[in-house]
Amino acid sequence: MTGSGGVAAGPGWYPAPDRPGQVRWWDGRMWSAYYQPMYMRGAVGRPPLRQGAPIYGWAIWLVTLLPYVAFALELAWYPTFQYRTVVSGGRQVQMLDPGSVFTPLYFVTMVSGILAYGLAVWFAYLDSRRLEAEGVVRPFHWAWTFLSSIVYVIGRSVIVHQVARPRGLAPVWVFAAAFVLTNILMIFKMMSLIPMMTPSIPA
Repeated sequence: MTGSGGVAAGPGWYPAPDRPGQVRWWDGRMWSAYYQPMYMRGAVGRPPLRQGAPIYGWAIWLVTLLPYVAFALELAWYPTFQYRTVVSGGRQVQMLDPGSVFTPLYFVTMVSGILAYGLAVWFAYLDSRRLEAEGVVRPFHWAWTFLSSIVYVIGRSVIVHQVARPRGLAPVWVFAAAFVLTNILMIFKMMSLIPMMTPSIPA
């Protein structure tokens, strides 16, 4: 099918030449087997992907798991909670030594969280472009990653699941499993830190 000036029309829903009152998906090169009623032209409907089309790539897995990089470093960060005695108002008071908490690993954890955030946005962009190349019409916009990685993971999975049933939801399940696992580990860590957070009272 050609548009004005004899140039091939871009992908989209166009009036079906063989079915009056319906539109048919044109992939930019040939007519597909997908039809919709004419009134749905330009609606949110997306044609299914071809059977076996790849829907996962390294970029989506990095978007899914990068938020847990800083989390893993946080699990490895064990402050010593050292206290020092200061005299205040004639009384000896135990005060936490900030140097025992804000260790180099603490700052590495903070920086890694910022880097992971920025990289997740970039990888979401690459993943969105890859889905377009595979034929996904209007994939979930990568800019949602600025809000949160999980927003992109969920939105992307919903759309891919629509066009590649029953596939498409694996990133959500991986994200959820990582979330549950890391939170269980964090609970155990906090329980182990509670005794260390109580200053010892000198005799």
